[in-house]
Amino acid sequence: MLDDRAVTFRPADPPRAGAVLVLHTGDGEPLEVAVPQRRTVTATHLTVADAIGPLAATGRDAHPAAAFWGAATRFALRFLARGLLVPGLTPGGVDVWRPGPFDADDAEAIRALAAAMPPEARAVPLPGDGPPRLHDAHTLLRAYLDAVTDAFPRSPAAALATGQKPYAATESQRVPELRDWAAEVGGGLDAGVGVSLRMEISPAGTEHRAVVQVHSLADPTLVLDARDLWADAGPGFGPAERIESMLALRRAARSWPPLERLLHNAVPDVLEVDDADLADLLGGGAVRLATAGVRVHWPKEMLRELTAKAVLRAGDAARSDIPGLLGTDGLLEFDWQLALAGDPLTAEEMDRLAEAHRPVVRLRDRWVLVEPELAARARERSLEPLSPADALGAALTGSAEIGGKRVEVAASGWLDDLRARITDPESGHEDIPAPAGLDATLRDYQLRGFRWLAGMTSLGLGACLADDMGLGKTVTLIALHLQRGGGPTLVVCPASLLGNWEREIRRFAPGTAVRRFHGTARNLDDVTDGFVLTTYGTMRLDAARLDGVTWNLLVADEAQHVKNPGSGTAKALRAIGSGARVALTGTPVENNLSELWAILDWTTPGLLGKLSRFRTRWATPIETGDRDSADRLARLVRPFLLRRKKSDPGIAPELPPKTETDRPVGLTGEQAGLYEAVVREAMAEIRSREGMARMGSVVKLLTSLKQICNHPAQYLKETGDPRLPGRSGKLELLDELLDTILTEDGSVLVFTQYVAMARLLERHLAGRGVPALFLHGGTPVPKREELVRRFQNGEVPVFLLSLKAAGTGLNLTRADHVVHFDRWWNPAVEEQATDRAYRIGQNRPVQVHRLIAEGTIEDRIAAMLRTKRDLAEAVLGSGETALTELSDAELAELVELRGNR
Repeated sequence: MLDDRAVTFRPADPPRAGAVLVLHTGDGEPLEVAVPQRRTVTATHLTVADAIGPLAATGRDAHPAAAFWGAATRFALRFLARGLLVPGLTPGGVDVWRPGPFDADDAEAIRALAAAMPPEARAVPLPGDGPPRLHDAHTLLRAYLDAVTDAFPRSPAAALATGQKPYAATESQRVPELRDWAAEVGGGLDAGVGVSLRMEISPAGTEHRAVVQVHSLADPTLVLDARDLWADAGPGFGPAERIESMLALRRAARSWPPLERLLHNAVPDVLEVDDADLADLLGGGAVRLATAGVRVHWPKEMLRELTAKAVLRAGDAARSDIPGLLGTDGLLEFDWQLALAGDPLTAEEMDRLAEAHRPVVRLRDRWVLVEPELAARARERSLEPLSPADALGAALTGSAEIGGKRVEVAASGWLDDLRARITDPESGHEDIPAPAGLDATLRDYQLRGFRWLAGMTSLGLGACLADDMGLGKTVTLIALHLQRGGGPTLVVCPASLLGNWEREIRRFAPGTAVRRFHGTARNLDDVTDGFVLTTYGTMRLDAARLDGVTWNLLVADEAQHVKNPGSGTAKALRAIGSGARVALTGTPVENNLSELWAILDWTTPGLLGKLSRFRTRWATPIETGDRDSADRLARLVRPFLLRRKKSDPGIAPELPPKTETDRPVGLTGEQAGLYEAVVREAMAEIRSREGMARMGSVVKLLTSLKQICNHPAQYLKETGDPRLPGRSGKLELLDELLDTILTEDGSVLVFTQYVAMARLLERHLAGRGVPALFLHGGTPVPKREELVRRFQNGEVPVFLLSLKAAGTGLNLTRADHVVHFDRWWNPAVEEQATDRAYRIGQNRPVQVHRLIAEGTIEDRIAAMLRTKRDLAEAVLGSGETALTELSDAELAELVELRGNR
C-alpha cells in the first residue's frame, strides 16, 4: 500500500495524535514540488500507531518519501529497543512520551537523517495565508520520532489495566501537576545538552578531581566547563542549559552515586574524588556512566594500557620427552601475567603493583591507572593448576574460563612448542618422503595427510583422518605403517571391508605380511610385524587377546561405528593398547557433537574432557547457535582432525562432475488412501498418549508412512508373490530410470533402508528380465566380495543395496547412477552411500536420483534435509528422535497429505 505512494507526516499535540498521510495524485502523475505550490490531492489518513508496521516494512524500491518515513520509523524503534524513552508534558500539560536522552552520536544521526528528507516527505504546507512554506526537516523528524515513541507504549490493554491513567491511556490526560516530576525524570521536553566528566588525576596524592563538562547535543563542538556555564561565559548556552545539566547530573548519579555530592553545590562544577572513588570508577563506574550517556575522559598522560592474561608454565623439555609429559597425571602451573602496552611486567614490577593498594601506580617512569580487577590479579597470581590435556586445550584455543569469565591464555616451554608444531600440520615434516616400500605415487593431498599423520603419531598423539569417502585414506594409512616400522598394525573395520584392506595392502605394500583375525580359526601367533585385520564384532569378543599384542599402531576404520562411547564395541576398542591411534572416517559427525567427542577421546584421551563436561561446555552452546563456542572448538580439534572434501580446490580435480536431482513422484490412489487412513488413526492414538508410549507411536507412524510411500506391499507385509506393478509411483519411476540407464549402457546402485523393500525390488526386476545383484547386512563376507567383483567387472548392471550394510567402505566405481529409493534422516549417511560410486577411480559423470513422494512427509523431510546438509560440517540434528518431540499440531502438519488428489 505504501511502497509506491508519497507519504508525509502531519504533527499534532499530543504527538500520538499526529497523522501519516498517504498521498494520491488521482491521475498517475508524480507530485511536483520543485517549486512550492498548493495542490489538492486525495490522501489516506493513518494514525501513527496503524502506520508503524507498514512503514517499518518499506523496502529500498519504495517511493522516496515512503522510504524516508520507513527509515525514520525503524530509527524510532531502535531508540525504543535501547530503552530511550522518557515521560514529559506538552506546553498544555498533556502527558507525553518522548525519545531520549540522546547522546552526541544519536543527535548527529538524527541530523543526518533529517538532511536526507526528500521534499515529498514534508509536502503538507504550514498553516497561513501567505506563500506555501514547508516544515523544517529536523523539526518535523523530531515530531515524528516523538509520535512513534508516544504511540508505541499505549494500547487498549494498558489503558484497561491502569484505568485510563496518564502515560498509558490513548486519550489525552492533562496533568500539569506532574510538570516538576517529568522535568526531573525525563530532563524536560527540549533537553539539548549532555554532560561528561574530565578526570584530573593527582599521582602523588590521594585527591583527584572530576570536572563537569557541558556539551550541546545539537552541536558537539560546543563544549565548556560547568563553571563557565554558571558564569554565563559560554556562547550558545543559557539558563535553560543549567537546568538541563542539573537534571542530567541527577540521572547520572543513579549510575555512579559519588555524583550526588555535586547536587548539593550551588555550582555543580568539580567533584573531589579520593582513591576509593577512583577505584570504583575504574572498576565499572565509568561503564555504568557511559550507559547513562555520560562519558569519562581520562588524562592522556595517564596510561590505561595495563592488561592481563593467564600463562601456562610448562617448563622446558626435549622433543623426545613431549609424549611422556602429555600423558602424565602431573599438573601445570597456571597464573596471571600482567603486561603494560603489551610488554610483560617483571616479577619486581608485579610485586610493586600488588603492594601499591592504589589505583595509580608508577611503572616504567609513567603513571598508570590500575583497575581493581587487575590489581587483584597481581596480588593473587596463582590459578588452579591444569592437567596436561586441559592445558593443551587452553593453549590451542587461546582462552580459558576463569571465575565465569573467558580470558586470554598463553603457553610457555614445551607446551608452547607443541602448540606451534601441531597447529601447523606440515611444520617440521615437509621433508618426510613417501616410504620406499610403498608401491604407489601419493597425490599431493595424500602426501600432506601422510606427513601429518607421521608428525602427530611421532609425538605420541592420536589423529582422525576425516577425508571424504573415496579420497584414498587406506593407501595413506598403509604409507604411515611403512614409515613407522618397528611393529604390527591392527586395523579394525566393518566386515565388508576386510577384503578391500587385504587387496589394498598386497597392492600398495607388496611383501608386507597381512592376516585376518576373523572367523573360527583366528589366531595371533607370531604377530611381530605387518597388518592384522579384524572386524568390530570380533574385536568386541576378543579384546583381551588383542590387547595381549604390542601394537605399534591401532586403526579404527569407519570410526563412526564407535560413535556411542557407552557401547560394548567402543569400550572394547579403548581397552586395546598401542603406540599410536588413528581413526579413519568420512563422517566424524553424523548426528551430534557427542560423536566427535567419542572419536577424539579415543585417539587423544582427555583432550575434550569428560563427556558430561563436553556437552555442557561445547555441545549445548554450539547446538543452540553459539558461534564463538563453535570457533573455539574448531581451534581445539583442528590439529587432531584433518578434513578434506572432494569439492575442496585441488583435492580431486580429476573427478568428473556429480549431479544430484530430487525426483518428485505422485502417490497412486491406493497409496494415498492408505496414507490418509494411517495418519487419521495414528494421530488419534498419539493425542491420547504421553511419554515413551507417545514417542513409540510417533516412530511407528513415521515408519509406516515411509513404507507406504515406497510400496503398499511393503507396508501391508504381503507375502508370497504380491502384485507389484501399478501400485507405487516410485516403482514406476524406477522402471523408467532403469530403462533409460540400461539403454545407455550405464550401471546403477539402488539404495533403500529397508531389506524388505529391496527384496520386493529384486522380485520385480527379475519379473521384468532386468538382472540385479542384492547385498544386505546378512550377506556373508565372501559373498559380499563376490558381488562387488561381479558388479565392478560389468557382469550385472543393477546393484540393490541395504543402506546401512553397504553405505560405507565399498568401491563401486562401475556405477554412474545412484538411486536413493527412500530418504534417510541424515544427509551425511546418504552422501556416504553415494560415495560408493563417486570416489577416486570414477571416470564418468555421476547422476544421483532421490525419489520423493509428493505432498507427503518425504516432501517436508526433503526440505529439512536441504537445510541440514548446509549444517552437516558443524552440528546435525537427531533425525526421528527430534520429530518425536513435536507437538500434536506440529506433527499433524508434518505428516498431512497435501495436493495429491
